[in-house]
Amino acid sequence: MWPALRAGSFEIMSERVKIKRVRVTDLKAMKRRGEKIAMLTAYDALLARLLDRAGIDILLVGDSVGMVLLGYETTIPVTLDAMIHHTRAVSRGVHRALVVADMPFLTYQTGALKALANAGRLIQEGGAHAVKIEGGKPVAKTVRRLVDAGIPVMGHLGLTPQAVNQLGGFRRQATTKEDADRLTADARALQDAGVFALVLESIPADLAKAVTAGLSIPVIGIGAGPHCDGQVLVTHDMLGLTGDAAPPFARKFAELENAIIDAVKNYAKEVRDGR
Repeated sequence: MWPALRAGSFEIMSERVKIKRVRVTDLKAMKRRGEKIAMLTAYDALLARLLDRAGIDILLVGDSVGMVLLGYETTIPVTLDAMIHHTRAVSRGVHRALVVADMPFLTYQTGALKALANAGRLIQEGGAHAVKIEGGKPVAKTVRRLVDAGIPVMGHLGLTPQAVNQLGGFRRQATTKEDADRLTADARALQDAGVFALVLESIPADLAKAVTAGLSIPVIGIGAGPHCDGQVLVTHDMLGLTGDAAPPFARKFAELENAIIDAVKNYAKEVRDGR
């Protein structure tokens, strides 16, 4: 029989084995010890369960679900209700990893009180342990309001997908000294506002290295070189399920797209052959 899963523990052959939940304090301790943090995206209970069993430290319920699973060209159409739906599914499949939910476009930019209410829904209804917000100094006061209310917040700088129309596309960021200085100042402002970790996306590796060394909080890179405290990828990119849509920095650790197509072709052939 399958082991009976319970909150924070599971039973195998009548022996209870404790599962230690990853907390934001554990991540800070990992940075102090020089231990790398592994983070991936998840949008459903099935994949969340597998990633959790594999030992991933953080599962991000990203608004990237809009592009990866829902067929949108950007993350902008993703709604709060959609994020709550997917976050609730992921939280049901997880027993160890820290679950972080993206706050979608215009759910935190219109004022701290509105942001607090929306973040509260992701925590209370979705089961998230923390939320992620894009942007620097302009959102620092909102970050502080959420943190003061007891909601852990992860920051996100560099390529911020919700600002894709303003950035002119999914382009590498902070490539000039002026932009690098601005990003560094934004990172410091977010740390001062209370974020427990920071994602740096698609920026030069030397800049990511400097920001990581200059902050006391963990820095998670995606397309930002190897010197961050951890790495995150979109799971479907990492598994080779998104074809040419995957960004150039997304290393593939499997090629499941062709494997699935071949399996389905074999299934269809046997159906049509009456086997």
